[in-house]
Amino acid sequence: METNALIANSLGNGDMADRLMASNFDPRVCRPYSGPDGRAYITQNDANEKSKVVCVGNTTTTLRQDDWKQIDDAVVKAGVPRLKLVADLRGRGLQYTIPNGMGKTVLETDTQSDINDADISMDGIRKSQADLPVFERTSMPLPIIHKDFSISARRIQASRNGGSPLDTTAAESAARKVAEMAEQVAIGSLPSSAYAYAGGTIYGLTNYTGALTKTITTPDGTNGATTVIEIAAMMQQSRAAYHYGPWMVYNAPNWAQFLDLDYSAAKGDNTLRQRIMTMDGIMGIQTLDYMTNYDLILVQMTTDVIRMVIGMEIITLQWDTIGGLQKNFKVMAIMVPQIRADQNDNTGIVYGSV
Repeated sequence: METNALIANSLGNGDMADRLMASNFDPRVCRPYSGPDGRAYITQNDANEKSKVVCVGNTTTTLRQDDWKQIDDAVVKAGVPRLKLVADLRGRGLQYTIPNGMGKTVLETDTQSDINDADISMDGIRKSQADLPVFERTSMPLPIIHKDFSISARRIQASRNGGSPLDTTAAESAARKVAEMAEQVAIGSLPSSAYAYAGGTIYGLTNYTGALTKTITTPDGTNGATTVIEIAAMMQQSRAAYHYGPWMVYNAPNWAQFLDLDYSAAKGDNTLRQRIMTMDGIMGIQTLDYMTNYDLILVQMTTDVIRMVIGMEIITLQWDTIGGLQKNFKVMAIMVPQIRADQNDNTGIVYGSV
């Protein structure tokens, strides 16, 4: 008997889709494992959002908890190192977690306008202008980033009979692709245009249409002072848009050959990287693999400018086909960047390009 994960027109078709909908889209219900008694179990949240183990008698599974551990370890090993921008944002607390992100398709937030200036008088009797901030609703889609792979039941059994660990190469490859896609979305380096759905659009750093722009000079190893002057000008652009730092400088890989050269002709002088780090308000400089040319991006590292929206961490789901002879897996995540500006379109992102 085949099962599948099809969800169409808000209706579930198949055991996997039914389990997801019945559990309010808790993805862990699609990770069944075989217990010591030979029955299938899943872990899911109860009504109080506490994890509990549930026996699912109508679900068959070949995987044991140790098999899931091998797969999950492979997914983490392959996925985490590729998330340089994503990891940087999350490591600095610039993230917003959505509980049960699988059950939501868009994130709705508000932008707020400023109000008029205060008055000044000697007695305070004069009536000042009374006003309220204006709020405007915006939305952003929450797509799922996913990649499939499969393992035959025979390969699983052969690994147990031979005493060798389960081959997790396919899991590592799938996780790497998911991680790379999340990173490319955050950077804005996808080959296609920004992702749009339901009137909202996901922008990355390099394709954000509201970013401030700056023309910079191609580095050659001798013009480090010019680079410092241009980064200072980018910082001033941010300040003029009422964004005062602190900032991260993100650079394309082509900059790597110049950043660690001596800043001046004096032997052993500070490198260009060290010189940039002495600039007031600069908190770090990081190379991003998917940036191109000699691009530089100055980003104010605050949640009103950029944050990662996490609807679901990288997770692996499983279902059977061909009567259980094939174990199908889907590595998936909901993690997308949210780049934000105020109602006057002021932003703390400055995009420098040659």
